[in-house]
Amino acid sequence: MAKTHVGYLLSDVLRLVRKKFQNDPEIGSLTLAQAKALSVIARNEGIKQVDLAELLEIKPMTVVRVIDQLVEEKLVKRCPSPSDRRAHLIYSLPPAKVQLEVVQGVSNRVWDIGLDGLTKEQKEQFLSTLDHIHQNLLSN
Repeated sequence: MAKTHVGYLLSDVLRLVRKKFQNDPEIGSLTLAQAKALSVIARNEGIKQVDLAELLEIKPMTVVRVIDQLVEEKLVKRCPSPSDRRAHLIYSLPPAKVQLEVVQGVSNRVWDIGLDGLTKEQKEQFLSTLDHIHQNLLSN
């Protein structure tokens, strides 16, 4: 029996997580891209659009559309940068906090499904292993 390649397995697990997340009825019309952007904005109030695009690993034009959607939903606001008239700074609005709580709840449920059947020790080992891989890739 052939072993599944780790890259495929990681990629497919993430695909399934995204699918479960997006299909959760509580998430509503919020897309995963919007949820990620909202989360990054909340952690980096006043972030420039270009920096947000870099952190999300998407093109600046794509991030503009995502921000437009979040502005339309009244979750974020876009303000001109006082130091660079070409740049816009993005801030979360109070309803974003409620939406982020929903996102966190859905995320927790999805991961609970994925980790179901593992002992507490296995879950801790899994997280420790992922963190180790993460640190290795960051440092090299």
